[in-house]
Amino acid sequence: MNITRRPLTQMGRMHGRPFPGQAEYEQVLLDLSEASVRRNFDPYLDIDWDSKDLEITPDDERWICDPHTDPIGRHPWYQAQPVAKQIEMGMWRQANVAKVGLQFESMLIRGIMQYTAALPNGSPEFRYATHEAKEECQHTLMFQEFVNRVGVDVPGGNLFLRRISPIVPLFATMTPLFFYMMVLGGEEPIDHLQKQFLRTSSVQHPAMTAIMQIHVAEEARHIGFAHQLLEHRVPMRGRLPRLVLSLMLPITMRVMVTMIMMPPKQFWDRFEIPREVKKEIFWHSPESQATKRDVFGDVRMMAQRSGLMNPLSRFMWRLCGIDGRVSRFRSEPAYAAQ
Repeated sequence: MNITRRPLTQMGRMHGRPFPGQAEYEQVLLDLSEASVRRNFDPYLDIDWDSKDLEITPDDERWICDPHTDPIGRHPWYQAQPVAKQIEMGMWRQANVAKVGLQFESMLIRGIMQYTAALPNGSPEFRYATHEAKEECQHTLMFQEFVNRVGVDVPGGNLFLRRISPIVPLFATMTPLFFYMMVLGGEEPIDHLQKQFLRTSSVQHPAMTAIMQIHVAEEARHIGFAHQLLEHRVPMRGRLPRLVLSLMLPITMRVMVTMIMMPPKQFWDRFEIPREVKKEIFWHSPESQATKRDVFGDVRMMAQRSGLMNPLSRFMWRLCGIDGRVSRFRSEPAYAAQ
C-alpha cells in the first residue's frame, strides 16, 4: 500500500509552535502510523479459538502460576497447595489479568479519543493515536473472549480502579502529559512481565501465549508513542510544571503497578490466602521488590531523556520503592543489565 508522505515542515507549521527535534518526532509518528497499517492483528482472524490446541480445560497443569515470572507462583504457600487448587488459582489469575487489561485499555481508548478531538488539523499525533485506539479496541475483544472461554466470573481491577475509570479519560484533555504518564503506568508493567514470560518460560497455555504475542507486538508501538510524546513535549513546559511532573511520575508508577499487578480482594477471599502471604507476595519479599523496580527501567530512561530526573524526583522514586537501573534501550531485559 502506497501512503503519501506529507512534508514534515508543513505538518510542523500546522501543529503549533515549533520545538527542538520536531521533524524527527513527526517522522517517528508517521513511521508508527504506517507500521500500524502494514501490520495489525484481528483476534478473530489471528487466533484460532476453536482449535484443539487452544482448548481450555480445568485439569490442565499449564495453568499453574510460573515460579520464575509470577510472584504468586514463586511463593512457598502457593507451591504447597494441591495441584487442583494451583490450577484453579492460575486460571482465575490469568483471566483476571486479562480483565484488568481490558478495563485499562477501555480507559485508554476513551482518553485517546478525547485527546485527538482537541488536536489541530494536520497533527501527526491525531493519526497515530487513532490507529492506537483502533488496535486497543481489538485488544479488548481479545481479552474478553479469553475471559469468557476460561469461564470464571472475574472482576478485573480493584474497587478503586473501577471507581476512577470514568474520571481518568478526562485527564487526556485537561493535562495530556499526566494522562500519558498514567498510560505508561498501566502499559509498562504488563508489557515487561509478558516479555519476560515469553523470553524465559516454556510452560504456558497456548491461548495465553497467543494473546501475549499479539499484545506485545502492538504494545511496542503504543509504548513507543507515549515515550516519544513525553520526551518531546515535557521539555517545552516551564520549570515549575516540569518539577511537578517529575514528582508525579514515580507516584503514578507506584500506584499503577499495584492496581495492575495485585489481584483484587475477591481473589484472596476465594482461595483463603493468609494476610501475611499476601503481604509477602506484594511487596515485602526481596523478589517481589525487585520485580516492582525492574518493570520501570524504561520509564526511568524516558524520565532522564525528558528532564524529569532531578534530586527531588530521585528521592521520590526511592520513597516509592521503585528506583533502580535505567534501561540503556527500550525493552532491555533485566538480566542483560547485570
